[in-house]
Amino acid sequence: MNNIYKFAVLICITIVLIGTFLVPIPTIPGLYDKARIIYLHVPLSWIAVLSFFLSMINSVQYLRKKELVHDIRSNSAAEVGFLFTILATVTGSLWAKFNWGSYWNWDPRETSIFILLLIYGAYFSLRSAIDNYEQKAKLASVYAIIAFVTVPFFIFIMPRIVESLHPADTIVDSRGKITMNPVMLSIFLFSLFSFTLLFFWILNVKIRMEKLRFNRIQKNNI
Repeated sequence: MNNIYKFAVLICITIVLIGTFLVPIPTIPGLYDKARIIYLHVPLSWIAVLSFFLSMINSVQYLRKKELVHDIRSNSAAEVGFLFTILATVTGSLWAKFNWGSYWNWDPRETSIFILLLIYGAYFSLRSAIDNYEQKAKLASVYAIIAFVTVPFFIFIMPRIVESLHPADTIVDSRGKITMNPVMLSIFLFSLFSFTLLFFWILNVKIRMEKLRFNRIQKNNI
């Protein structure tokens, strides 16, 4: 990616951080200034889901075409997704500490993201346990597809069918009406956009690094 893209990402993330910590927000009963975490926590969660989705798509592509580049992309996306899932967990835990008095309460959303980390942790364990690259790519692709099937359930469904302490209707209410303050909504949407740009930059760098590593291994085996 060119320098203009990198500069745009830097500017966007800087604006998001300024908006997160410096722009006044309306009083939200029970949340107050702690509501600012939504500018970071939700975009991080969104990127995690997007990463795992791209991992699944590239896994399907690998099984169809048997081109190793798709496995490299799938693995890279899964690794970036795992990182963003950890960051989403950390920001959520910080919010839980301030609001509930404890970093971890086994709330349905916390439990869901913990299970998701275990699922994708097993994906990386599977890859590291197999030496043959083609066999590794094939089994990992099948696993990545199955793993992604669980993502919508653990992220969107389970937290809504089980009673939770997690705040609801912070952006859209049960009738589908936007309830967020216009200023907050603007910062929130811009944060989603900015973190998505950041994600594609990180993913691009990760894929290029993995390609170089794979080529180096191939040369050493000749």
